Amino acid sequence: MASQFSGVLQLTDLDDFITPSQECVKPVKLEKKPGKSLAKIRIEDDGSYFQVDQDGGLQKLEKAKITLNDCLACSGCVTSAESVLIAQQSQDELFRVLNHNKTSTEQTVVVVSVSPQARASLAAHFGLSSTDAGRRLTAFFKKLGVHHVFDTGFSRTFSLLESQREFVERYQRKEQDKKALPMLTSACPGWICYAEKTHGDFILPYISTTRSPQQVMGSLVKGFFAEQQNLTPKQIYHVAVMPCFDKKLEASRSDFYMNESETREVDCVITAGEVLKMLEQEGLSLSAVEPAPLDSMFSSVCGDALLRHAGSSSGGYLHHVYTYAAKQLFGVEVKDMTYKAVKNNDFQEVTLEKDGTVVLRFATAYGFRNIQNLVQKLKRGRSPYHFVEVMACPSGCLNGGGQLKPLPDQSSKELLQKVEELYKAEQTRDPEEEERVSNLYRTWLENMGEERARRLLHTQYHMVEKATNGLTIKW
Repeated sequence: MASQFSGVLQLTDLDDFITPSQECVKPVKLEKKPGKSLAKIRIEDDGSYFQVDQDGGLQKLEKAKITLNDCLACSGCVTSAESVLIAQQSQDELFRVLNHNKTSTEQTVVVVSVSPQARASLAAHFGLSSTDAGRRLTAFFKKLGVHHVFDTGFSRTFSLLESQREFVERYQRKEQDKKALPMLTSACPGWICYAEKTHGDFILPYISTTRSPQQVMGSLVKGFFAEQQNLTPKQIYHVAVMPCFDKKLEASRSDFYMNESETREVDCVITAGEVLKMLEQEGLSLSAVEPAPLDSMFSSVCGDALLRHAGSSSGGYLHHVYTYAAKQLFGVEVKDMTYKAVKNNDFQEVTLEKDGTVVLRFATAYGFRNIQNLVQKLKRGRSPYHFVEVMACPSGCLNGGGQLKPLPDQSSKELLQKVEELYKAEQTRDPEEEERVSNLYRTWLENMGEERARRLLHTQYHMVEKATNGLTIKW
């Protein structure tokens, strides 16, 4: 960093994503006065900052206020509920909307979409199955006044199908476009924010344009659902329950703001931990809530059971893109996949051989240490991969910063193992087998690959320049 900035801005370890090592502070430019050295900064035990003048006098400095769009997703405040000012992205805002509905004649239709990872975290905390937790969450939210509760496993089906198709297109043009491969996944907003603000134009062409399940659900709720209900998008308040705080950043992106309707596709994001706070605020335990039938309109269900996708607990992108590409490009039906740890369990690879030659090499890169290694290999032209599933959190989405913390008698490792067991206990369904998704492609999206589908299921990325206190910084 430039010497004009406080040393406290420096990060100690980019892989320290779950337990950040530094608070987020706004860089402060100190004006150098003639004949005087720069003032010193003293940090008190309570975290307050004081400027120490040459004569020993103290001047208290105000803590900087930041917005979500100011954030670097640097592994600091974005993973701590206490550190980010998220007035528009909290359970308090959801309660405000619900309470307004109770006293106003103008009703807002409130829709909550729950991610499978957040659901599994709550299930582990309360000793429930993931599906049982889903039914009880449906009952809890509807008791509060929510109208519909959906499952983002359904919208993830679109993300997987679009990722599969996008990879094959990129592979087929790799000779003409040197940045077509490797294709890097885009479902993790912490990784996207880091890429945009740190590596900019170099890395962005490699990143998949496919929207995350959260933002696909935003398109579904504020688009198709609004049309079906004869509502304007602004008459719907859409809340997503997610495993990490970075999803709040994603929802606040200008790319997901509907200018004509003057509303966001996802109005509010709350984490599994914030749902627990809501339960506590209502004096309830999720295990004591009577279950309700699941909303099947935008939920992946079989009977009264929720379904999941095969592959990793971060969405299974590698699994589905790999099996699809093997069949489409090389005519190989993949039955089993063998992962090989490269340097650690968060960096694994899988390869497809045909006639003794490796034709596909895929990898998972979780945590910023592995992400940095991946980026450096790309910059040196030494990356051997065709596709990489990238996630900012070590161990992936189940270990997101917004997930519930271990109980006093439980280790983090034990909790993570339990959450993964619950997540993977659900029956799987291939994306191609979801008939309602196929119907939406034929009707609402006017078929896969058409302009409307590209507009509603894909996005774009931007190299970000940040201006702070008159200084312009390229991240």
